[in-house]
Amino acid sequence: MKNVTIERLKSIKAEGKKFAVITAYDYSFAKLIDEAEIEVTLVGDSLGNVIQGQETTLPVTIDEMAYHTANVNRGISASLIIADMPFMSYATIPQALENAAILMQAGAQMVKLEGGEWLAETVHALTERGIPVCGHLGLTPQSVHKLSGFKVQGKNTEAADKMLYEAKQLEEAGADLLVVECIPSSLGESLAKNLDIPVIGIGAGPATDAQVLVLQDMLGISAKLPKFAKNYLLQESNIQNALKAYKQEVHSGEFPSAEHGF
Repeated sequence: MKNVTIERLKSIKAEGKKFAVITAYDYSFAKLIDEAEIEVTLVGDSLGNVIQGQETTLPVTIDEMAYHTANVNRGISASLIIADMPFMSYATIPQALENAAILMQAGAQMVKLEGGEWLAETVHALTERGIPVCGHLGLTPQSVHKLSGFKVQGKNTEAADKMLYEAKQLEEAGADLLVVECIPSSLGESLAKNLDIPVIGIGAGPATDAQVLVLQDMLGISAKLPKFAKNYLLQESNIQNALKAYKQEVHSGEFPSAEHGF
């Protein structure tokens, strides 16, 4: 696999095809992901839950994100690396610029931020300075307390319309990708159709341009498997084959099925 670029991901969407995304937090798994030719690797602040055993992602720091990003970068040769900006690391534009630079210097090729219209100026400031941005709407784990828990978002017409509006705001501000989490499948389809940039779904139905799963969920080693996840080790003999099966099912549209959506 040649180096995956933002332009390539946009071309995949334009061609009506799909691409796969998976999380990684260390060198060993990153190398396996890269060898499986999965297009995008996300260094998620979900490491707070998965690696650290935290109840939420809120305790994760920028230094911890940079550490894990650097480890993942050493295992990647072609997959595009996205790194999450952790809680309150982009509350102001100067904060966002400084912390995004830390992650990019650690090996990220794009940063991901949670939030809607209020982030438009920040997204513009980052992209204007050459830092690619992936947005994140729907269930935003850093806002878990404000959302009163891990709940499906965008369930009514008003909420769905607002999410579509905010997605367009992020796109117009310069975001190159958008993650949408735990939303009705019909809304995931609408977002993918109405945005020019690729939309990556997690619990957002089969019609998004790509899918992302937490690696430990995909391997069935998480304490509790979310509704939107699938354990690929149940059908494969080893981790490498599981990763390849995940990629193949995302590309073909077999995953996610109706049982994985809302």
